[in-house]
Amino acid sequence: MQGLLHSAAMLLASTQSPARDTSPDARIESLANLCKASADPLRLQILRVLRNDSFAVSELCALFATRQPALSHHLKVLSGMGLVASRREGNSIFYRRSELGQQPGLEALQQQLFDALDAVPLPPVLEQRLQQVQRQRETNSRHFFRDNAHKFRQQQDLIASYEQYADTVAQVLRDAPLRRFDTALEVGPGDGGFLLTLAPRFYHVVALDNAAAMLERARATTKGLNNIEFVHGDTGHERLASLQADCVVINMVLHHTPQPRQILRDIATCLAPGGVVLVTDLCRHDQAWARENCGDLWLGFAPEDLAAWASDAGLSDIASVYLAQRNGFQIQVRLFGHPHTATGTTV
Repeated sequence: MQGLLHSAAMLLASTQSPARDTSPDARIESLANLCKASADPLRLQILRVLRNDSFAVSELCALFATRQPALSHHLKVLSGMGLVASRREGNSIFYRRSELGQQPGLEALQQQLFDALDAVPLPPVLEQRLQQVQRQRETNSRHFFRDNAHKFRQQQDLIASYEQYADTVAQVLRDAPLRRFDTALEVGPGDGGFLLTLAPRFYHVVALDNAAAMLERARATTKGLNNIEFVHGDTGHERLASLQADCVVINMVLHHTPQPRQILRDIATCLAPGGVVLVTDLCRHDQAWARENCGDLWLGFAPEDLAAWASDAGLSDIASVYLAQRNGFQIQVRLFGHPHTATGTTV
């Protein structure tokens, strides 16, 4: 609390740039509104939960055992002060914690508030509910691919067929500043198309998928290649603990996963020094039909979100390529690595 008061005092005493200069009365009013918005235990818990993930209103209602009208009121208050941001995906609205800079002049206090919240452990009952929400997300994703593995390519082609981005991804991989070509990991290899590109370039390739049916399709596609290891599981699998991958590939997978940020964190821990992470995914879009028809949990990602999650995992931008599709979708091909490998080029 002392830290918060100190930040508030520093805020009122600070000199602002002309572009952000406001009257003393307006600054006092903004500070009072921020204090009011955060002066509620439930609203503070909401901000704490939104630290590393975004949630639909229905999910937040389940987490806090609160009726939607009451929860919506709290979200409106937080949104009004720029503490949370929202995005609509079909009939659902997802909320996340806002980055700094939403309220000019209040950044220091907002950061102090977030830091204080993040130092508080979640109550056990809330932690259990969070795990239930994540398990439900994972179950929905697994069931979709279990039930639709036989028409994987058809569903993929509705948005972006493999052929539309495969050559670009392969070229980015060829241009990557790799030091070694010992081990590659592909997370969610689909029907195994890109494994055919990885296998000739690396001594050993690990194909990881949490859907057994998809893993069998990948195995059939790569029949005859003896340097591919198939692992049934997610990025928390114990096999990754002993892995030192020179290259990790995640093609069109993150928008199917409940915790894309955590995926990047997990694979960063098994990345060898000088290794790279190659991510291909959709840019943010508003085609809500993709949820039902393609099993998408996320309607793409803003490039800055992927960059922020990679940075949070200790990775830096190396290169970025953006591919526009005739149907209006846009694909981003991103190459990340440890900071000493970064060059930051964009095409």
